[in-house]
Amino acid sequence: MTGSKHVAFLRGINVGGKNKLPSTELAAMFVAAGCAEVTTYIQSGNVVFEAAPLRVTLVASTVASDILARFGYRVPVIVRSAGEMKQVAGGNPFVMAGGATDALHVAFLDGVPAAAKIAGLDVHRSVPDEFAVKGREIYLRLPNGVARSKLTNAYFDAKLGVTSTVRNWRTVLKLIEMCAS
Repeated sequence: MTGSKHVAFLRGINVGGKNKLPSTELAAMFVAAGCAEVTTYIQSGNVVFEAAPLRVTLVASTVASDILARFGYRVPVIVRSAGEMKQVAGGNPFVMAGGATDALHVAFLDGVPAAAKIAGLDVHRSVPDEFAVKGREIYLRLPNGVARSKLTNAYFDAKLGVTSTVRNWRTVLKLIEMCAS
């Protein structure tokens, strides 16, 4: 297969509890969708795969439909190329400012939000947390952790009219490393 590496982020799945989806079954769904070199990471909806350019455009909807048909739940699937992932790493304003990396996260969006909607976000919603919207990503600095923040998927989805899924900075860097290997 001639293709390039990509990362898929699935929102709201895990290995136990609500929306359980075993990694082996998830990987098999990507293979069935025409992907190769499929690898899952930490069993919480991170998949690195290789696919031809025309196939990549269909992967998210194919896998989401398969999950709905087989497990009965709707799971958003957001895809980024290896190159886009490198841009995410290089574009984090909080890393550039010397922020502690253990407090950093990225929300991956399924589309680019309108400028007017971005301008309507409340920068004081969850002090001392900070965020920066850049294209299809929201960079987050959450010094008190994700659990204590009011900067949630639900907040950004409602305000921006997009679907988001958040990963910590360590996971983002690991997925980039996996794309390179």
